Amino acid sequence: MKPKIKYTKYHFVALICFILIVLIAWFLSTRFEGEKPSIMLELPSLSIKASQEISISVSDTKSGMRMMWIGLYKDGKEVVLLDKDFQSPEYKGRKIHKETFKIKIEPGKIGVSDGKAILRIVARDLSWRGWWHGNKTYIEKNVTIDTLAPQIDILSRTHNISQGGAALAIYRLSEPCPKSGICAGKNFFPGYSGYFKDPDIFMAFFALSYDQGPKTEIFVKATDQAGNIKRAGISYYIKKKTFKKDILNISDLFLNWKMPEFDIDVPGDSKTAMLDKFLKVNRDLRKTNYGKVTKLGEKTDASLYWNGAFIRLPRSAKRAGFADQREYKYKGQIIDHQVHLGIDLASVAHSPVPASNRGKVVFTGYLGIYGKTIVIDHGFGLLSMYSHLSSYNAQKDQLVSKGEIIGRTGVTGLAGGDHLHFGILIHNTFANPVEWWDATWITNNITSKIKAVKAKYGERLSN
Repeated sequence: MKPKIKYTKYHFVALICFILIVLIAWFLSTRFEGEKPSIMLELPSLSIKASQEISISVSDTKSGMRMMWIGLYKDGKEVVLLDKDFQSPEYKGRKIHKETFKIKIEPGKIGVSDGKAILRIVARDLSWRGWWHGNKTYIEKNVTIDTLAPQIDILSRTHNISQGGAALAIYRLSEPCPKSGICAGKNFFPGYSGYFKDPDIFMAFFALSYDQGPKTEIFVKATDQAGNIKRAGISYYIKKKTFKKDILNISDLFLNWKMPEFDIDVPGDSKTAMLDKFLKVNRDLRKTNYGKVTKLGEKTDASLYWNGAFIRLPRSAKRAGFADQREYKYKGQIIDHQVHLGIDLASVAHSPVPASNRGKVVFTGYLGIYGKTIVIDHGFGLLSMYSHLSSYNAQKDQLVSKGEIIGRTGVTGLAGGDHLHFGILIHNTFANPVEWWDATWITNNITSKIKAVKAKYGERLSN
């Protein structure tokens, strides 16, 4: 039998003391916790424009927030942007563990001039560390106050452009800008430097879509590092064009011939499976293919690879024009409408296809309705497209010369007969290829502008 333990009042006192020591240790460790507050600063760039909003989040998961202070220091002067006491009556005794502030900085209104400055942020929590001042987090950010928008000097004079056509604008910026170019309606065409010795001179090829008429607004737009935006008008004239209407009759023979080429699902209970498949190809797949092609123009080389008029498929006849308004009929009923964004050229079957001008191949492959396709980047956002090929010789990233054979015509994709679908793309917009086959048009609208700027502002850099 185990001896019975006797608990005296001394044991009880010892237990109470132990519990008190544990509680005091826990209390002190909580009050003297050493984790610093967290600061999250959302600053679009290290440049602050004329009116800039910044977002700052502060948090402390343990003891909670005591205070937060933000100041802008420049030329020996400190301007307080925020001074927040989280123990003030504003918070009604609540302990704040996280808070976010949107702060609008307007340098002109607070007497801060342009130039280098320091953004300072201080946050303290409710810990008893630091002689009861709390753990401290301090952040400094070197920023630049830039309240002036960039200046744009238009160097090219006249800009005559047809509906569905292309043009070139040349301009100079007063400061480096991460984004600048031509706005044609809601479409934006980036400008590129690198052709002229002066890095501040930019060239921007731009185009009007087939449906952008004389009322389209065209101007140069530049955004500097701070986000200041400047717009500058250019002298331009838009020639209205009316495009041909065309009717394409879709037969069962055509559907049974072409539709097996496309891996497109249609409902199992469809009574006109081939027709339903055609409509999905002609609408949905066409849209997907268009997006893939126009995406290629976003990564162009800042080199002017091409020279002179572009080559047309030799000994060929035009079978369809640019921006033809196509009406598709099946058994006398209108089933679809689409726009043909290229020119169809037919010669003999499997005719050799020359590169229309010097450039770098950026795409070779099968592309849905376009079939086997090659796309060439001619530099500064100008690309040419060759579709419905039966075969191709060129490879991606290959630099091809004007006239070099890159493939042969065919009937791949939605082609109803052996031909070449030829397209010209300016950044993300298809333009009328006829202009680029015309040496006089190129001289008047492209090369004369480049020569005029080159003569006044210096020779071009070598490519």
